[in-house]
Parts: sequence; C-alpha cells; structure tokens
Amino acid sequence: MDGSMNLKGAEAPFYLAKGDECEVFAAAHANGLPLLLKGPTGCGKTRFVAHMAARLGRPLHTVACHDDLSAADLIGRYLLKGGETVWVDGPLTRAVREGAICYLDEVVEARKDVTVVLHPLTDDRRILPIDRTGEELEAAPGFMLVASYNPGYQNILKTLKPSTRQRFLSIEFDFPAPSRETEIVANESGLDRERVARLVRLAGKLRALKGQDLEEGVSTRLLVYCATLIRQGMPVERAILAAMIEPLTDDEDVKRGLLDLVTAVFG
Repeated sequence: MDGSMNLKGAEAPFYLAKGDECEVFAAAHANGLPLLLKGPTGCGKTRFVAHMAARLGRPLHTVACHDDLSAADLIGRYLLKGGETVWVDGPLTRAVREGAICYLDEVVEARKDVTVVLHPLTDDRRILPIDRTGEELEAAPGFMLVASYNPGYQNILKTLKPSTRQRFLSIEFDFPAPSRETEIVANESGLDRERVARLVRLAGKLRALKGQDLEEGVSTRLLVYCATLIRQGMPVERAILAAMIEPLTDDEDVKRGLLDLVTAVFG
C-alpha cells in the first residue's frame, strides 16, 4: 500500500513538463498548500510527483488507494509485536512527522472516512488528530498532501465532494501532445523515435475510441511498455497486442476492430 521513497539528494526521475505544472507544485509546497492532480490513468501524474519530490529534496510516501483503504491504514494502528501492543504509524502520519510529501493516488477509491481525516491537514491548521493515541500532530515543515483522481473514469458514487475539492489547489493533466509523448516514450524505452512516433499515432487513434468501444484510452505507461518490448526484439504486432490491445478490452469483436487499426497504421 505504502511506497515510501527517500528522494532527498537523488536525481529527479525523468519528467517532461507540459506547461507550468512544476512551478505550481513548487509554489504549493513552499506555502504548505495541498494539491489535487486530475487526469486519465497513466498520463504521468505519479511520475510528476516523484520528479517534484526529488527536485524539492523531500521524502515521498505514495499510497495506492483502493476500496478497502481506511483512515486507520493511513494514520496507523496498534499491533502486537514481541508480546507487546505497540503503536505503528501509517504512511500519512509518518509524512506529517517527517515533513515529507504524502501522495494519495486515486484518492476517490478509498473509503469515505479517509477524506474526513484529510480535512484538518488541508486548511491553515495543518494538523492530524490521532484519536487512538490522543496526539494532535502539527505537520512538520516541508509536509505536503498531494492527491490524484481520474474524473473521466469515476461514476457519481465515486467522486470528490465539492467541500473536499475546494480544499485543494488543482492541476489538470492529459496525455502529452504527440511530439512530446514521442520524446517521453523514446527516453523511457530506448526505442528509436521513428518507431515510437508510429506507436504514438496508433495510441491517438485508440484514444479516439474512448467512450465508444473502450472505457479508457491507451496510457503513456502502456506505450512505454510496448516500446520496451519492441526494443527487446519482440515483433511489433505481438508487442502491440500484449501492451496496447489486451489491457484495454476483453471483447473479442472489439479486439479485432483494434487490430484493424494496427494494420492501418503499421501495415
């Protein structure tokens, strides 16, 4: 659940800025303001946070939110260790104590009690009450709360309430322009730009089908996977099937239609 990284002094992971998002993130961090990242799956939100944590020299705690994630998972709980019951901090509590960045990926997937816990950290109090221990932690300097979600995918039962959204600054993400996406995928995979550009062109055609035959368009992450397979010697058609077709649908008729697109682009 918690992917903790100490990026202080580390080289920042590669991230190609699309606009002024790096400046907005840095300003939010400098002023102790929470930040919400909105955008489709696999468009670079998680990489962006890791990049900025390294640039700012802050430890990073990443939490992949899911249906069963509770407030206790974030704050901590008493556990039995060596015959004794001891308190163990959760990732949010550790970040508050350390002055780290805590990133809640796909926050709307978590249980509703999670957003209640976040509220005192997203206003000028910047505190985390821990009822089980009686503590009221004040966020250490450098602490920042970052959350993300995919507004195009969530249904009405899984969305952020306006009262929660208005506690965050917000940046909207989307897939990069083709030239930038080509640069990103080529850098990440090592595949030559000419072949990457054709994959990016195919991705654009697949994304145009979102909301028709597909629930989601192909992500930049999947493009990197596909290019990596091709660079390792896998035939192009097999790599595309494994990385850009099968992950998007289980419908055999839809798959055949998508493979026709592949033939049009690569045939």
